[in-house]
Amino acid sequence: MQITVIGTGYVGLVSGTCFSEFGYNVTCVDKDAAKIERLERDEIPIFEPGLEDLVRKNHSAGRLHFTTDLAASVRCADVVFIAVGTPSRRGDGAADLVYVDSAAKEIAENLAGFTVIATKSTVPVGTARRLEAIVSKANPTADFEMASNPEFLREGSAIEDFMRPDRIVIGLEGERSQEVMRQLYRPLSLRDAPILFTDLETAELIKYAGNAFLATKITFINQIADLCEAVDANVKDVARGIGLDGRIGAKFLHPGPGFGGSCFPKDTRALSAIAQDVGVPMTLVDAVVTSNDARKGNMAERIISALDGNVANKRIAILGVSFKPNTDDVRESPSLDIIPALIEAGATVSAFDPAAMEEAARLLMDVEWAQDAYKAAEGADCVVILTEWNEFRALDLARLATVMKTPLLVDLRNIYTPEEIAVTPFTYYSIGCAVIRPSTPDLAVIG
Repeated sequence: MQITVIGTGYVGLVSGTCFSEFGYNVTCVDKDAAKIERLERDEIPIFEPGLEDLVRKNHSAGRLHFTTDLAASVRCADVVFIAVGTPSRRGDGAADLVYVDSAAKEIAENLAGFTVIATKSTVPVGTARRLEAIVSKANPTADFEMASNPEFLREGSAIEDFMRPDRIVIGLEGERSQEVMRQLYRPLSLRDAPILFTDLETAELIKYAGNAFLATKITFINQIADLCEAVDANVKDVARGIGLDGRIGAKFLHPGPGFGGSCFPKDTRALSAIAQDVGVPMTLVDAVVTSNDARKGNMAERIISALDGNVANKRIAILGVSFKPNTDDVRESPSLDIIPALIEAGATVSAFDPAAMEEAARLLMDVEWAQDAYKAAEGADCVVILTEWNEFRALDLARLATVMKTPLLVDLRNIYTPEEIAVTPFTYYSIGCAVIRPSTPDLAVIG
């Protein structure tokens, strides 16, 4: 089977590489010649555990190809995936489909023989039918059928998610396209991965509905955390207490500084815009968007409050700038709101992230980038944990306290426990829990 994937961003590159691992012949297309040249040298433009090895393996085996020549790759394809970006449109938050539409027009001009055109990009309900009209108008004799095949890949664990998915969602109408897509995903169905065939509109909505629901869980537990602080309760125990209910589940009940990344912020805004267009209020989703945006600013105020309300001439060390661990993605990361607010309030900010500093440096000005957590903390009045990278879970707290000016730790991911902090010299602020202060203020070492 010949597969063409248009777009070598996160979705396109991961999907194309994984399809080639099944033994299919895959061509990944991108207009960015420099990116294609890098991929031809097996240089991966994104940080995703396991992806570099998989690209190198399948590229060397001759199953995975990279090109800027869309025409040639489409002409020989059985399935063409559209995996280009759909950023939020300025003004109304709706998904901007300019890249999707452009790809569809180019595909139409180069179709030869029966082809399934499938959207991998997250697109509004009705997009597949609109693209069908675009292709038919551009090439009235084209023999094709549309499909909607949304991805459910988590950054940081995308390979595992693709190879062992909770479900595969495919929206289509034609019998020929169903047979092609069934054959495409046969390697996963043999592993008992459930395949859900739906109509086009349902498949498109499933993606948005799933992300909006998960974003709602995050926002809910963040608001519960605020309530816990007001009534002296412990949000970790509350989350565990409700998460053990099988109807609720423990996943996504971890309080923090607000959700970010390429999906949740964009998709919740887009879902709200879709609902507005058809006159169906989505007040719950609207509230999630508003609450999450406000929370990021509130986290900066929380840090300033921990420093007695004044950070002028204070040095603050930030650990983690990516929106989540195991990725270099900083899109909509809380760090992009929190760090500028601290600098504007007069603080000097040093920062370290295991993977995302290069990306973040393009967006965050006046930040001193450090080579590790301890260098970032040197002379600091406060250390703030913004991303729950594993290496931050096992910091040498004695060493950290020694290099700091003041042993103050603001943990916005709740990765430490009261028991761990109680034997340190740190004053410790977390989310939804009581402030922990050292029992012996002048304690110099951890016992």
